[in-house]
Amino acid sequence: MAAPLEVYRSKRDFKVTSEPAGGKAPRNRKAAKVEEAGHSFVIQKHDATRLHYDFRLEMDGVLKSWAVTRGPSLDPSEKRLAVHVEDHPLEYGGFEGTIPKGEYGGGTVLVWDRGNWEPVGDPHKGYAKGHLEFELKGEKLHGRWHLVKMHGRPGEKRENWLLIKAEDEAARPPGAPDILEEMPDSVKTGRALEDVAGEEPGWSSKTGKIEHGEDEAEKAKPARKAGAKAKPEAAAKPAVKAKPPTKAKAPARAKAAGKDSSAKAEAASEDEAEPPPPLPDPAQFEGAKKMAMPASIEPELATLTDTPPAGERWIHEIKFDGYRLLAHVAAGRVKLLTRTGLDWTKKFGKEVAGALQALPIGTAWIDGELVVETDGGASDFSALQADLSEGRSDRFVFYVFDLLYLDGYDLRDLPLTQRQQLLAQVVAQSAPCLRLSQHFEDDGAVVFRHASRLGLEGIVSKVADSPYRSGRNKNWLKTKSSKRQEFVIGGYVPSTTSRRAIGSLVLGVQDGGALQHVGRVGTGFSVSVAEDLFKTLERMRTSESPFGSPLTAEEGRQVRFVRPDLVAEVEFRAWTADGHLRHASFRGLREDKPAVEITRETAAMDEKPASKKKPARGGPARSTVKLTHPDRVYWPDAGVTKQGLADYYAEIWPSIAPYITHRPLSLLRCPSGITGEQFFQKNAWKGLNEAIVLVDDPSTQEVEQLISIEDLDGLTALVQSAVLEIHPWGSTLDAWEKPDMIILDLDPGEGTDWQAVIDAAQEVRQRLADAGLAAFVKTSGGKGLHVVAPLAPKAEWPDIKAFTKGLADAMASDSPDLYVSTISKAKRPGKILIDYLRNQRGQTAVAPYSTRARPGAPVSAPLAWEELSPAIGPAYFTVLNMPTRLASLGTVPWADFRKAAKPLEIAPAGKKKARAAKK
Repeated sequence: MAAPLEVYRSKRDFKVTSEPAGGKAPRNRKAAKVEEAGHSFVIQKHDATRLHYDFRLEMDGVLKSWAVTRGPSLDPSEKRLAVHVEDHPLEYGGFEGTIPKGEYGGGTVLVWDRGNWEPVGDPHKGYAKGHLEFELKGEKLHGRWHLVKMHGRPGEKRENWLLIKAEDEAARPPGAPDILEEMPDSVKTGRALEDVAGEEPGWSSKTGKIEHGEDEAEKAKPARKAGAKAKPEAAAKPAVKAKPPTKAKAPARAKAAGKDSSAKAEAASEDEAEPPPPLPDPAQFEGAKKMAMPASIEPELATLTDTPPAGERWIHEIKFDGYRLLAHVAAGRVKLLTRTGLDWTKKFGKEVAGALQALPIGTAWIDGELVVETDGGASDFSALQADLSEGRSDRFVFYVFDLLYLDGYDLRDLPLTQRQQLLAQVVAQSAPCLRLSQHFEDDGAVVFRHASRLGLEGIVSKVADSPYRSGRNKNWLKTKSSKRQEFVIGGYVPSTTSRRAIGSLVLGVQDGGALQHVGRVGTGFSVSVAEDLFKTLERMRTSESPFGSPLTAEEGRQVRFVRPDLVAEVEFRAWTADGHLRHASFRGLREDKPAVEITRETAAMDEKPASKKKPARGGPARSTVKLTHPDRVYWPDAGVTKQGLADYYAEIWPSIAPYITHRPLSLLRCPSGITGEQFFQKNAWKGLNEAIVLVDDPSTQEVEQLISIEDLDGLTALVQSAVLEIHPWGSTLDAWEKPDMIILDLDPGEGTDWQAVIDAAQEVRQRLADAGLAAFVKTSGGKGLHVVAPLAPKAEWPDIKAFTKGLADAMASDSPDLYVSTISKAKRPGKILIDYLRNQRGQTAVAPYSTRARPGAPVSAPLAWEELSPAIGPAYFTVLNMPTRLASLGTVPWADFRKAAKPLEIAPAGKKKARAAKK
């Protein structure tokens, strides 16, 4: 085993740097009561390639160290990325000075805070588990904190943790003053970073000679009056007047909001590493042309194809769902230009432009796409539109994928792989909002299949050695997981639920010099977007139809025509035989594309002979139930309306039907959507649609009239009645007392890592297998996972409950630090509840593919076991991306669910307990 400080020493030349080499812990620790307990801590402000804060906790005779890229925050909702780095010697806690350039971590270091820490629980177990909870008693920081280890991505070398402030008296609410800006200077010498950088090593104009040992650090602290007590952090003031950080070094104030995906991206800015090598000279590459910077460049565009290309000459990238932009960087100024040359720099705020401005280059043209990513990490054009309408810019990410010009050289004739190699070095140390688009060299069909399974828009395939050529060509091909394109807005229909909002848009495409009507889109609008579109379109109204042919009476019903100038991006499931859109959903306005260029997209047909193309899958099921107020918004944030929910269920009906038909149902109704009143209902209500089946519970003499459905009409009738969650019994109407499935709900307590939930699901799977049962897994659409086992309906409810209780109790007994089997919340922080109570008569759990009444319109999604990973969280799949996922799968994850059913074998002792429980 390597010595504790071997890695630390191997990275430094102590003849050059003044950092301490480290030795045995000093025996004489006069002034530090903390050090006697071995629980000192220090936070050092480190202005290296990027400004960051090094957080160090004394443990086992060394300083366990994390580089916190944006520094600690007193706001509990801010989860700050903390990259675990090598152990440092205890003497490093007093180090303040300048590490020479070219050395590891080269830059200026000051002691920003110090004191002691007290662990909550066993710190060694917490460290090994990946969750340290502790209290800080520093000169600036106080109260309880958490360090939580994140599950790394495959091949990721960095060990990423999160530093989180606990809710206590020392915490601050969102928007409160930032302690990093309030108290920026050294607690050791009172110096600012500029002071430290400008003075000789080991010397301070404020304190005189500086030693690096802990005792000397204590001497350097300003003396207190006899009997004076340290002030609490809330009342503390900096030793010198706080200086505002410089623009180049100020930590980003973008709201983290606890999103793991954004925290992972920050890892790229961690500075405890060798500085990057200088950028290569473009002149070294054959084909690079020395020339003046072009005033404008037209982007290269991809050609649509039905299937991705095969062969080693192709590389493949994920197709982003945002705005295509060309970044023009020159003389410290940045312009973000649309594909038509519009300057949208101001539209996207300061973060992205600032990140491009900070790149170590003089002049450049960079091609990329600006997106907003959802919690699951996928780009979402609707979310981008929402952020733009709200004036929000903290979630913008600019993915770059091509470099066209660099510092006096035109690179467009270079092979794509060489341009990307240069681009990777240009953005290697960039801010988190600037990221390199990764490419894959696997077979195109494999990459496309994986993208589709995740509900992503598709992929872009590029010839690896191709030059950059403006305009649309076949060196770049795009393959879409779902049908999506732009349409011209020719009119709108007012909302039936709001006086000043649209209910649907009337769409068309250019064809032969005229606008051809292709139908309507009536879902995908958030409340604010629907109101904004109404204001915009009202100003564009015209008395004449913009369409080349007259609309039928049904097509023109309640339509208000507008000038055909605006373009909408729309996702849809299919084209009808008469050329209209089926199950269309609005994704946003495309102000970057002119209406005169919008035609119906068709795939390149010469990539594969038509006779060999796969036949199209059958269209969605149809319901005869008529919806009233189809434009009523059920999920305001996602813009999913009543019609959108009905379309979703029609699209996935074959998949959901086996789990919700011919069973008693408990329903969550939300008449005004997820923001209004919500209530569970299992009995009949007034005005019930005749497609909903009423059934009587045979165990009662009273007529209960429980709810059940048998077909798509019944499900659509539930949608009409504002049912947003469907919770079926675990037994059918044919065998009320004999369940045909077991459901174990894995519900994580606060602070539980998602990987721990995945591990728990695997353990439940193994325990069910040991009992002779097959196990299937699905996301809950909420916080956790459900593990479900199909049963041959032999055992009765008391037997099932006794079995599942025994399984949950056994897991809690075997791993009490991981699991609990009781609902008491006092026992649950950091642990997973193995909820077995779904497995008793009349109790229910949300159905596979059912929506949840939660923001984002998530659904409970069946998965294959091999799909379980941190990439798919509990609410990753939604009404918007689940149809795309299902359409891409050859075999759905639970295809063999019912075939795998086996009877639950109950031991004689277990039968006696079950009978006793039944009595």
